[in-house]
Amino acid sequence: MKENVFGSIRLFLALTVLLGVAYPLVVWGIGRVAFREKADGSLLRMKEGAGAASDRFVGSALIGQSFVMPGHFHGRPSAAGDAGYDGTASGGTNFGPTSKKLADSIGEKVAALRGDNPPAAGSPVPADSVTSSASGLDPHISPEYARLQVARVSRETHIPAADLEALVARNTDGRFLGVYGESRVNVLALNMAIDAKLGHPQIAPTPTATPAPGATPAAATP
Repeated sequence: MKENVFGSIRLFLALTVLLGVAYPLVVWGIGRVAFREKADGSLLRMKEGAGAASDRFVGSALIGQSFVMPGHFHGRPSAAGDAGYDGTASGGTNFGPTSKKLADSIGEKVAALRGDNPPAAGSPVPADSVTSSASGLDPHISPEYARLQVARVSRETHIPAADLEALVARNTDGRFLGVYGESRVNVLALNMAIDAKLGHPQIAPTPTATPAPGATPAAATP
């Protein structure tokens, strides 16, 4: 009996050290050495300007933001929180396919999209341009939705459409292993490239929303 008790204690201690200490440390170490950027949260930073001492954090490549400036590419709609893209309230609309609220919401978004982007007038629009993701935090849009916005962004920034098309292509990721998922464009990375091309930042230094024209950017979170 005593041997069984001591044996169980020894096994408990051995497994605690192995699985509760050694294994987590090994996984953490591999992440820090081999995948440092991803282990840190895939954070994206932008230079403050010429001669700046350090870069500023503008968000994560894994979490979407709300971009409303006409000179930026816009992400897909978000139902996460009251203002959208709230990381503390991740979720979708939970409307079913027969929901009148969903149909009305999509109709309003289609009308607004066509008003802001003339190339969309009279033609079908990409589904991700008028529907939110299940998480409400999707950082990507489809290449089709990105190309639909090229004319507007070109008009607002005076960047030639051909250059914007090249930026879209450069920030497009293909299917995983060429099979899984769909091609996608990271909206934050694309807008950072636009700001870099313009030579001045438009993106607010927070991982939340980009302010509308005339609005005061929120202070950076320390």
